[in-house]
Amino acid sequence: METREVLQVYETLQLGDRVEVIHEVKVGFRSWTTSVTGRVVRTSRQRHGLHYQRNADDRVFRDTLVLQHDDGELSTVTLDEYSQLKVLQRAAQRSV
Repeated sequence: METREVLQVYETLQLGDRVEVIHEVKVGFRSWTTSVTGRVVRTSRQRHGLHYQRNADDRVFRDTLVLQHDDGELSTVTLDEYSQLKVLQRAAQRSV
């Protein structure tokens, strides 16, 4: 899944959607895959300036998700070029 596709899915997220984020973690020559699943509590686009490929106007943004796990625990996930985002269930499709 390309970064553009991940961002398209990200922009359609609504509160309560159940999603899975799969992320490839790289440290040195090692890499492994991890995933987190939960319901969307919040999405945000945050501006920051510490990036190796800065824009001319120094405006760089990161997209973050706050997810609530089934046990109530919260996780904050920052999407990057190694992230995959899958919508497992839309909030409107949930049965009560």
